[in-house]
Amino acid sequence: MKRQWKFIVVLVIGAIGLLTDNVFHIAGVAEVMFDIAGAYVSIMFAKEMLEDLKEGHWGIDVLALIAIISMIITRDYWAEWMILVMSTGGESLEDYATGQANKELRALLDKNPRVANKLVDGKVVEVKVDDLQIGDQVLIKPGQQVPVDGVIVEGESAFDQSSLTGESVPVDKGVGDDLMSGSLNGETAVTMEVKKLAKDSEYQSIVELVKSSEAQPAKFVKMADRYAVPFTIISLIIGIAAWVVSGDFHRFAEVMVVASPCPLLIAAPVALVAGMSSMSKHHIIVKSGPTLEQLSKAKTFAFDKTGTLTQNQLVIQDVLPEAGVDQEKLLSYAASLEQQSGHIIANSLVKGTDKGLIKAVSDLEESTGNGVKGTVDGNTVMVGKLSYVAPDAKIEKAKTTAVYVSINGKYAGQITFKDQLRPETPETLARLRKQGAKHIMMLTGDNQDVANAIAKVAGVDDVRASLLPAEKIAAIKNVKAEDRPVVMTGDGINDAPSLTAADVGIAMGAKGATAASESADAVIMVNDLSKINDAVAIAKHTMKVAEIDVTTAIVIVILLELVAFTGLIPAFWGAVLQEVVDMITISLALLAKTEPKNPKQTGL
Repeated sequence: MKRQWKFIVVLVIGAIGLLTDNVFHIAGVAEVMFDIAGAYVSIMFAKEMLEDLKEGHWGIDVLALIAIISMIITRDYWAEWMILVMSTGGESLEDYATGQANKELRALLDKNPRVANKLVDGKVVEVKVDDLQIGDQVLIKPGQQVPVDGVIVEGESAFDQSSLTGESVPVDKGVGDDLMSGSLNGETAVTMEVKKLAKDSEYQSIVELVKSSEAQPAKFVKMADRYAVPFTIISLIIGIAAWVVSGDFHRFAEVMVVASPCPLLIAAPVALVAGMSSMSKHHIIVKSGPTLEQLSKAKTFAFDKTGTLTQNQLVIQDVLPEAGVDQEKLLSYAASLEQQSGHIIANSLVKGTDKGLIKAVSDLEESTGNGVKGTVDGNTVMVGKLSYVAPDAKIEKAKTTAVYVSINGKYAGQITFKDQLRPETPETLARLRKQGAKHIMMLTGDNQDVANAIAKVAGVDDVRASLLPAEKIAAIKNVKAEDRPVVMTGDGINDAPSLTAADVGIAMGAKGATAASESADAVIMVNDLSKINDAVAIAKHTMKVAEIDVTTAIVIVILLELVAFTGLIPAFWGAVLQEVVDMITISLALLAKTEPKNPKQTGL
């Protein structure tokens, strides 16, 4: 039975008991029903308590269990019912918040392709991806995702593999080249032959890594449970002392009623729901309350590079002409030839060139996957791969993305590109340090030179490059205990396993990377990395409110226990006072919904 249903059943039993006891005056029905409900909830609490003890935790549920059993023994069934309401109500509230957060993600997670364009006798037939068989031929249209792993049998195009490999530049693919499921086709349709079933393809292998990581989740102690041992010991001492001094077990039961940890059980869930609501106003969807607790204490922040720290958009880095070639002329000729191309590098080249330098082109020819050739100002110009424009040129290839240019058959120079850093990245990382981050890492599948260049500007102190998904997981799991909790932020399919392995996984969900968003504990719904500062600030504010709330509740409850020790609080009125404490607790917890001052600049 779900925890929400436990709460509903307890409420229904209370309503039936009220009617049978006070309206129809049927004696004993309410008492029996409350005892059955109390026994059921007690068994559930006992099972949870044993599971906690196996993991080395002493849960706060033990006091609720003792209070319920005490009420069953002393026959104070209305006090018993009120304890049941608050105990199951706190659990239900926490589950409700989690359900609402996951509901926000459904549209985002439905973007993964479910159908493919299968070629049958020269005609395109739409079929389910899971129905594709090895050897089938599939048409991949421009802008479509590759549904399963395969090999190109017809056509050439550039494929964006950044969400899989971390490479910021689309990779040119032609006949005989392998295609990975999850990669995105560029501007030209290609036909591929299926080499792996959907369940065995690259995308699915990453999903399996996610499941493997979920099987070994990071462990942490809930806030209320940290108070369990001292609060339980103090309450039991007061209760047993009251029993011994008075010689009456009812006195012990009366102390246990006011000692029931309902305020502790409900303080954190209410504060966390309020904090999650505040997060949503900042376009951050948090899937569960405990994520806020982990995020508030985070010491290490790990980031993917492509699409997370960077915009995944190329800009011109350098224009490097050969001796005797004018730099402006080199840029002008190259951009002029590329002005009609839709390739991402061509677009970046034209966008980064002054419009006044763009000239008319004649005799334009395109060699798919290699480059373009045309006439500019009466000169024959070629732009593209080095092997295409100047196969005999004895020069060292650029370590970063580049296009090469020849004029009238002679190598003229190269234009290099770099992935553009998000403008908010350096300030975001600097603010994270102010918010308590001790260690900032970059985990990327891109090469070391590119990663180092980005890290230097961004302010990253630990760079790990050329990593596969499994190696990212290892990097996160190897973080020392004193540097935890670890927060991992990414946007690609290849980030999904590491998001799951981290104590807190945050997905940049604006682009809709299904596996990443599904695996994450939180999803940033807008394309703004600085939202992480908001998330940390709100988490810290929420936990501060919850700590104050729990501490206040403990002080009030212990004072009530001391009064109950004297026999001045009967069990029923003790339960009523518990409700008053609960109302105070809820009111204080709702302060978590208020906005922290300067969320991006402070930790509170």
